[in-house]
Amino acid sequence: MFEQLTNRMEQFSSVLQLRAHRQQVIASNIANADTPGYVARDFKFDAALRDVMDRAGSGRGALAGNDAGHLRTWSSQGGVSEQVKADYTVQTQPSLDGNSVDLDQQRANFTENAIQYESTLRFINGHVKTMLAAIQGQ
Repeated sequence: MFEQLTNRMEQFSSVLQLRAHRQQVIASNIANADTPGYVARDFKFDAALRDVMDRAGSGRGALAGNDAGHLRTWSSQGGVSEQVKADYTVQTQPSLDGNSVDLDQQRANFTENAIQYESTLRFINGHVKTMLAAIQGQ
């Protein structure tokens, strides 16, 4: 039972870390919107989450414990940013200086990702409140 609760929290943690990493990638694109030759980067969130969850489930990246009671966590060994590779995005607006950042698209991606980050935080909050209510017997 306890393992199911911790697994769920690890999943939420993975989602939050990926969302935060994607926010950094998008912010970097926005910051370099006027840099000649800069190529925008991003990654497919669903594929990255699936990859990170597969690694966590297989034990690759998980801490090795010498007691069955120890909690496993993969995120404390480098985190998501070292496991997710950002790819270059497809240029949607041609520019003379070779910059591939579409500022409108990046702002939309930034806003969408921020909303999804906030909703994940709300799911975590609800999950914690449910666990607390179960523990307190309400």
